[in-house]
Amino acid sequence: MPATTPATLTARALLLDMDGTLVNSDAVVERCWRRWAERQGLDGDAALRVVHGRQGYATMALLLPDRPMEENHADNRLMLAEETADLDGVVPVSGAPAFMAAIADLPHALVTSADEALARARMGAAALRMPAVRVTAESVGASKPDPEGFLKGAAALNFDPADCVVFEDSEAGIRAGRAAGMRVVGVGPRAAAFAPDAYVPDLTHLRVEAGDGSITLTALP
Repeated sequence: MPATTPATLTARALLLDMDGTLVNSDAVVERCWRRWAERQGLDGDAALRVVHGRQGYATMALLLPDRPMEENHADNRLMLAEETADLDGVVPVSGAPAFMAAIADLPHALVTSADEALARARMGAAALRMPAVRVTAESVGASKPDPEGFLKGAAALNFDPADCVVFEDSEAGIRAGRAAGMRVVGVGPRAAAFAPDAYVPDLTHLRVEAGDGSITLTALP
């Protein structure tokens, strides 16, 4: 963890990304997006550099800026179905089961670029509890890095943005959390480069303590 990153954050509510944060779905993401890139005549590595954290149509718009958006939305629907059917290699991020158990009675919401079906499939494949409050792709009009999803998550929990801490793994997600006026815990190797307010390699490096309406999050070495 960088020396400039504080080890402890205090919040009243937690907003959780899914892929890369709670669920390791990198294997299926790579398979699906490399196939899509090949069909478009694009470099798979280039696609994977921008795919994480965004809804599929937003990634497609970045990679194919001249293509009509309706084609991106149509392709995104196919991609979501393909990803939902492919759960091979989907596993929990290390420490995610214990983390989800620790926050079970605390205010929290899932804020993911996946749609409801994909979120349920991946959380189920990773044997993780699905939060009661969820903001999925169907709930928003704009993809991360737009802050809409996190702002809707905070509103659903009845907390001000400043009282919320976001858990994210991607540049797009960290930017979205910051744009929402929230602090960010970066999880995993992708997050380290984008200066989150606190950073953990995985969720085994996080301690959660609750009391008097506050949640203290401590990043452990």
